[in-house]
Amino acid sequence: MKLSQHYTRTSVYATLTVLVIGAVIYYFAINYIGTQQLDRALQQQLTEAEEYIRSNDGNPQLYDLDRDHAVFVKTNRQLLLKRFFDTTYFNPKEQRSEAGRAVEDLVKQKDSNYKVVITVSRAGQKNLIELISIITLALLAGLLAVLFVINKYMLNGLWKPFQLTLNEIKQFNIADVNQFKGKPSKVDEFTELNGAIREMSLRVTHDYLNLKQFTENASHEMMTPLAVVTTKLDTLIQDETLSAEQLGQIAGIYSSVNKSSRLNQSLLLLAKLENKLVTEEEPISLETVIETKILQFQELIEKKELTIRHTLYPRQIVASKYLVDILLNNFFSNAIRHNLPGGFIIIDLNFDQLSIKNTGAANTLNGQQIFERFQKGKDSQGAGLGLTLVKNICQLYGYTIQYEYETGWHKFVVTF
Repeated sequence: MKLSQHYTRTSVYATLTVLVIGAVIYYFAINYIGTQQLDRALQQQLTEAEEYIRSNDGNPQLYDLDRDHAVFVKTNRQLLLKRFFDTTYFNPKEQRSEAGRAVEDLVKQKDSNYKVVITVSRAGQKNLIELISIITLALLAGLLAVLFVINKYMLNGLWKPFQLTLNEIKQFNIADVNQFKGKPSKVDEFTELNGAIREMSLRVTHDYLNLKQFTENASHEMMTPLAVVTTKLDTLIQDETLSAEQLGQIAGIYSSVNKSSRLNQSLLLLAKLENKLVTEEEPISLETVIETKILQFQELIEKKELTIRHTLYPRQIVASKYLVDILLNNFFSNAIRHNLPGGFIIIDLNFDQLSIKNTGAANTLNGQQIFERFQKGKDSQGAGLGLTLVKNICQLYGYTIQYEYETGWHKFVVTF
């Protein structure tokens, strides 16, 4: 969930909670104020009734008060606690029962006592409270709608510089000469963020260029003496005066030099893959390349008396021909080197996947570690970088690589 959505949800929830609580308090406050006003009006009518009864010897029922709202009952009680209470009464004008507010008190007239109950309608007050409540709810809904629209559209506009900066970061290439610039913004925090990212990109690019130059120089300096050593070893091997033991030692040295050269080239290629420096791409018919590879490795396959079976459907990919060649070379080399004499190699290619499986030692390998650098078996003569190259090539083109073990079969699956 985006930050703006988190903010919108939080602000809506907080506002809704405050407004609901405020509306409840507002409702009870208005109800309380209205009740107090009715009680004051009832008290005034009660006072007028008491003054009239005490100043006149006539029947209290002759008091000029709405008879539908006042009741006088003669009583022998000498004490009655005055009280205000809610009640209902029948309104003869409207011909219906209504909510009302009443006051009850004892009025003394010479030797007679009267219990007076005066009732007034609360219908007007109730209608007013309902109207105020409806208006409050309407304002609440309108406020929430406005808040939602503001958060959704105005905040999106506010966060637009951040989105532009984020997109520029995603497109940033450490090997690109166009450095991070950042989009100008009126928000101080975004301006500060752009400045920090710009400085960081400059430092990273500077470190990368220094490392790249060092790696290229080191590789060049290593390849030169290795080439010299290889040339001199070629000359020594042709010397007929050398003994068999000497030739064996020279062959061992020759093999180590070649291994060092291949290791150097593999590490350089890994560095290029990890920094996405291999950019040349072209359409490649994968089934044709695999058929060519089968012919190239035919001698090794026959030497180990292996049987190869393949089902190849047309599949075209866009990639570097050089990297695809390295990918397939590693697959074929592993399938042949780690196979059993007289074993099998099965290759399947369809639109979604390429799978290569071979018979081999009856032990499963760690599906994660085998793709790490310098991970190799005890009897392996390689540098332990072949499958690491395979994984990095797959990652470069968005493919997934998996290793599976199926009862004596070792299987690698590339999903396009």
